[in-house]
Amino acid sequence: MAKMSRLYFDRELEELHTDLIKMAAMIEEAIAKSVKALEPENRALAGDVIAGDKAVDALETQIEARCMRLLLLQQPVAKDLRAISTAMKMITDMERVGDQAADIADIALRLGNNNIYKYCPHIPKMAQIAISMLNDSITSFINSDLALALQTIERDDEVDDLFDVVKDDLISTLKSNPELADIAIDSMMIAKYLERIGDHAENICEWVEFFETGVHKKTQIL
Repeated sequence: MAKMSRLYFDRELEELHTDLIKMAAMIEEAIAKSVKALEPENRALAGDVIAGDKAVDALETQIEARCMRLLLLQQPVAKDLRAISTAMKMITDMERVGDQAADIADIALRLGNNNIYKYCPHIPKMAQIAISMLNDSITSFINSDLALALQTIERDDEVDDLFDVVKDDLISTLKSNPELADIAIDSMMIAKYLERIGDHAENICEWVEFFETGVHKKTQIL
């Protein structure tokens, strides 16, 4: 198998970066719509999110194939190798965010006219922080902004703390209103998905750090 020219390789790297930005924009839109769909008047957005998840999956496959082609044909070293490795790791986190957005949208469709914010008032704040973290993680990648990536990593505790608050709220609700068990379970699942989105945003930032520094603290990749 012939080694590709450096010019072609650089062009493929640019296309890889473009595809990553496109996938990032898709998942940002998906999670924003899925959270909006939790409001009874915006349920129609849930269907858009669920339908769009296939496009996210297809783009993940396309990016993965491009990465493998670059690895096999160029055998890159140093920062080029980090760029491709970062891309392959990031698309896994981004695809899972897309899945979680679709899961939240699916729950929204089950809620009917029920407004979970009435029973779980901390979910909007949790969603706001998780979405903000996701947006900042993607911005840090696009702009190669290591400082923003590190700041975003520190914010994951905010999402985790709110998850504990939501859990306590729902336990109190069930004690006084056991007939709300279904809504409480759905609310807990939404909170869990938002917590995971915060985790994925943190992961993306850690891969930005790896790309910029060559070190991944959790796995000690050099």
